[in-house]
Amino acid sequence: MSATRYRRFLKLCEEWPRDETKKGRDLGTFLRQRVAAGFREGENTQISDPEKCDQMYESLARINGNVYRQRFPRLRDTSFTGVTVEECKVLLSGNVHQMDEEKKGLWKTIMERFSKSPEDVSEKAPEK
Repeated sequence: MSATRYRRFLKLCEEWPRDETKKGRDLGTFLRQRVAAGFREGENTQISDPEKCDQMYESLARINGNVYRQRFPRLRDTSFTGVTVEECKVLLSGNVHQMDEEKKGLWKTIMERFSKSPEDVSEKAPEK
């Protein structure tokens, strides 16, 4: 039975997309590493908790199949910041230095919106 589980996880790893812009932070790469660690002996691996293994596979398969995205569609493809999906991908890629001037302006706007400068903190601090 563990051979069947192993093959299912391998198929899931093949289907799971990799995001080359997120080196070291990609979920697809992490999933492949965990499957390799969990099934060290391949099809001959003895699974200590088959029920938990099956639950994990079913959960990952639902995420990969966009079950929740279809069940709960979003009204807009933006976040509360107003950043679009494409802009968010650029910001999260780690390649901020490669952004053009327009996107650098967006990055500055977002950073200003969510970070507090020392002047802001000292102005709001109560006087003693």
